[in-house]
Amino acid sequence: MTYAKAHSTDEEAIVAMLMMRATAIGEKNAKQALSFDAADSVEFSLAPPLAYYGKDEAGLQEWFDTWDGPIGGDVQDGKLTIGANVAFWSGLVHMTGTKTDGAMVDLWFRQTLGLVKREGRWLVAHQHASVPFAMDGSGKAMLDLKP
Repeated sequence: MTYAKAHSTDEEAIVAMLMMRATAIGEKNAKQALSFDAADSVEFSLAPPLAYYGKDEAGLQEWFDTWDGPIGGDVQDGKLTIGANVAFWSGLVHMTGTKTDGAMVDLWFRQTLGLVKREGRWLVAHQHASVPFAMDGSGKAMLDLKP
């Protein structure tokens, strides 16, 4: 097998995994969504606390339950860089939907995923999501930015 062929196979496997993971998130299926995460994963999420360690199926499902209907999404400027057993993906993610209190969500945020290949399977080992904040001293999150 040539390097180019291995790289192409890894790219296909990663993209397929990320698509299945996105579908599980959209469908609010915590168990399925977390099946694509490494057991020792680390997440720096938009929500407090500063870091999450490992898988928290109950906590993720609790958050999913705050949504009325599916969670929509789209990606812009996605980029995948692949090494032998590590890779990373970065892009702008558009999250849409309706919360159970009727609030409409239409949010763009930045996301980076660190991936590892374990036992032939690509998994998310690190997640980081963020939004810019105003640099005017207010510290206000800039939630209305669009690409």
